[in-house]
Amino acid sequence: MDLQELIMLDPVVADLAEAKEVCWVNPRKAPFAQAKDSLAFGPEDIAEASKRLAKFAPLLMEIFPETAETNGIIESPLTEIPAMKTLLKEKYGADLGGGRLFLKRDSDLAVAGSIKARGGFYDVLKHTEDLAIEGGFLDGPDDDPMKLASPEARAFFAKHKVQVASTGNLGISIGMMSAYLGYQAIVHMSADAKQWKKDYLRAHGVTVVEYAGDYGKAITEGRAISDADPDSYFVDDENSKELFMGYAVAAERLQKQLETAGVAVDEDHPLIVTIPCGVGGAPGGVAFGLKEIYGDNVHIFFAEPVQASCMVLGMATDMHNQICVQDIGLSGKTHADGLAVGRASSLVGRIMQPLLAGEVTLEDYRLYDYMRDLDASEGLFIEPSSCAAFHGPVMIAKAPELRAWIYKEGLADKMDNASYIVWATGGKLVPEEARKAFKETYLK
Repeated sequence: MDLQELIMLDPVVADLAEAKEVCWVNPRKAPFAQAKDSLAFGPEDIAEASKRLAKFAPLLMEIFPETAETNGIIESPLTEIPAMKTLLKEKYGADLGGGRLFLKRDSDLAVAGSIKARGGFYDVLKHTEDLAIEGGFLDGPDDDPMKLASPEARAFFAKHKVQVASTGNLGISIGMMSAYLGYQAIVHMSADAKQWKKDYLRAHGVTVVEYAGDYGKAITEGRAISDADPDSYFVDDENSKELFMGYAVAAERLQKQLETAGVAVDEDHPLIVTIPCGVGGAPGGVAFGLKEIYGDNVHIFFAEPVQASCMVLGMATDMHNQICVQDIGLSGKTHADGLAVGRASSLVGRIMQPLLAGEVTLEDYRLYDYMRDLDASEGLFIEPSSCAAFHGPVMIAKAPELRAWIYKEGLADKMDNASYIVWATGGKLVPEEARKAFKETYLK
């Protein structure tokens, strides 16, 4: 299908192909009562994941002592950022009115320092439970998971491999959890991955395999290598239900944090959430969980770099993983290493089709500007790719397409009661020298 034919499917493709910043409103979004019946998963799947994570919490405390203060539950703070809200108005003309602005700090999640700790840890734990039952170390899913910390269990896991392809943060999540359980942990990393992330993994006993190509090359090669080994398990960021459900558990925890912060979410108090998007697993899982709780009262946008806008391209054309950004002349290269993905997850794109409010894309220079803005206004650091999420509330306040969306959704008289959440996806583990370099990077 040539470019003109793709543009016929959705005019936004023309702007995507020219690497223009876009604000895309999803025409296939449906009322949640209607959409939920078509979804591949339901609330019972999230409940199962939540229960398993709670069961494994004592084991996580044993493996990672830094999780003791949260009793083995990997969770991040929700922080209101009023000074950043003021800065967005004064510097960018993005007036959020009476709305409140929050930062969901998955950038600070224990051990892995990114949103990938959610799904990545859960996927490895689910696989470990299955393997331990098969190997006789657990009598069943209700047996004591602390048995898996024994030397005998670790020796058993040492005969097995866990492999994953990553641009960085998922590799840290899967690599750390797998290595600490005793597995041979192997991470296949694309050229976009930062050197410090490769160094960090190797320092923790993880084997890193580097590829000159992008994420697509790493995942194709990594999956093939793993599939050829009967003792290897591949964590598939494009298709894993376990990853997806691990991410989805975030919603029930956020619900409690919002209640603690005195934030109402109902028909008169909309919740607007923006999440950076790469292949789609993490933002998709979080979005799914939020929609299951809040239904039509939560409005979710993804944010992608202009050169790696794979999710909006796949959803706008309804082609999902059957199209990549290179097909429309984009490079897939971006300073947002965690978002440097050319082809979106088919699983996630199809689930998001009736749920997602829309997408924003942004040029790379904005990542560093928003990063410096947050540091200057709130004294908080998150890595540049995380900062893509700030473009959501800025464009909701300014862009004609999203101002029209506000009226279409019947939100015009409710925006002063809105709560905005910018989802920070990584940053805690970034070394000081890399932080300094980021702060000194100006692209425009």
